[in-house]
Amino acid sequence: MSAKPTVEELNAFFVREFPQARVRVDELGHCSAKVRHEVGDGELRPGGTVSGPVMMTTADVALYAAILGEIGLIALAVTTNLNINFLRKPVAGRDIIGVCSLLNLSDHYFTDLKHGSQIRVVGHISNNGGAVRAKARLESFN
Repeated sequence: MSAKPTVEELNAFFVREFPQARVRVDELGHCSAKVRHEVGDGELRPGGTVSGPVMMTTADVALYAAILGEIGLIALAVTTNLNINFLRKPVAGRDIIGVCSLLNLSDHYFTDLKHGSQIRVVGHISNNGGAVRAKARLESFN
């Protein structure tokens, strides 16, 4: 296991390894991470809702950041499955925030996606990263 990265090191890693991603890490904690996706106009569906792929990407990056925050900067960690249930419509003009808490580094994960200034659940996510399982909620700030 390599040394645990700082927020700055993890953001630099994402820029270097995943330059296409628009998600940045805001916080790293013990078995947790908070990431932010600044939603652009090209990422909206008709009706002004944030697209599903943006929400999935944010949740997946939150999981990845939380794992890398514990095991170090290893580019080979992969998601093998991601399942999402959309519960509410996140609207345009607000960042999507992903907050992942690792319940057990080799088992279950929990991610909240938040949107705007007040928390509202907008979806539920479960995913696996190799031998890793994760559960997530998408939340919206209104």
